[in-house]
Amino acid sequence: MRNASLRLAAWQPHPGALRAPDRMRDWLTTEGSLTARLMAHSAAFRVRRLHQQAATCLADEARTIGLPRRGRVWEREVLLECDGRPRVFGHTVVPMGCTASDWPLFSALGERSLGTTLFYDPLVRRGQLEYARIRAGHPLFRRVRAAIGGPEDTLYYARRCVYRRHQGLLLVTEVFLPAVLDLKRPTTQQNTK
Repeated sequence: MRNASLRLAAWQPHPGALRAPDRMRDWLTTEGSLTARLMAHSAAFRVRRLHQQAATCLADEARTIGLPRRGRVWEREVLLECDGRPRVFGHTVVPMGCTASDWPLFSALGERSLGTTLFYDPLVRRGQLEYARIRAGHPLFRRVRAAIGGPEDTLYYARRCVYRRHQGLLLVTEVFLPAVLDLKRPTTQQNTK
């Protein structure tokens, strides 16, 4: 039974339920586009696409995207890198029933940020953020480790949100890697003469 429970994350409507360290909580509660914030904290930002393909949604995603049980979705996974280091693992699912008119740019994103399309499209409606701790045993934990390695006892903090455009739903999950805490806002050089 314990292994089955690890495949589900306890998604919470408030970040305080995670008891995340203050600096991590600051990243989790980023208002607006996470991509824009990462870009502001780095000299070089990159989206590295790991894959985009048909897949079966995770057990704790089905109900959130309107499916009665686990089913087929379009899945996209990326690493958001700042200055050559992965800082966030992104996992997005779109139900197969969504049409190209619901999410016209999704299939052609390549290594562009999904956030750049979501936050600048006036037809997109953002849902409520949810927060969770991702531990060993959860499928996203295994996927993060496959992408970047790392110790088995790492605890990841994540957030997710459903976006709606026309009748289409899209679920974006962002897993914050410990390296995100190394980012500092670049200081601007001011001339004091």
